[in-house]
Amino acid sequence: MAKSSAHSAPTGATDEESRATRFMKSALAILGETGRADFTVLEVVERSKTSLRSFYQHFSSKDELLLALIETIMAESTLRWRQDTDGLPAPEALRKLINRVAHPATSTKQDSINRGLTFYNDHLAETVPTEYARVLAPVKVLIGEIIERGIAEGVFAADLDVDPTATLIMQSAMGAMRLRVLGAELNDAPLEARHIYDFCLRALRA
Repeated sequence: MAKSSAHSAPTGATDEESRATRFMKSALAILGETGRADFTVLEVVERSKTSLRSFYQHFSSKDELLLALIETIMAESTLRWRQDTDGLPAPEALRKLINRVAHPATSTKQDSINRGLTFYNDHLAETVPTEYARVLAPVKVLIGEIIERGIAEGVFAADLDVDPTATLIMQSAMGAMRLRVLGAELNDAPLEARHIYDFCLRALRA
């Protein structure tokens, strides 16, 4: 999953906005320590040194809190990925994007956050699919733009159905953590970003 970063309140943010950010930072800290998303709202409240009343003024549930956290992470990450891939030929842009999305964590804390959020994604996709799809939309849009660029460059097949293809590539890249574990069990070696890229590129080639 994308590298996570605690969302900082913007300059001039109200106290209410800052408090919502504090809840997200507290959830992120718990994830970093435990690698699990089965913590309670009360644990988040205690960590943020606020109150249950204050929490429920901002979020209706833990799901809503984690959805907001993932939305922040994905929005910030997609902005960086767009900057990284702008102006590159489509195959190189796709390679760089998949490398960014599927890159292993660089610290134990980051690995814990990634694991916790990756496996909670399945829960959110099942319980709040419309809201979860909205959170992932920026990544899918970026991949779709890269595919359309490749079609215009003549390196990707002209008859590609861009939207479902972008969704499939996004899911492959974002499931890299689970794929690494499963690949190691099935193939005696973990699946890596280059395997995902090679697989996707073969499907896209003109």
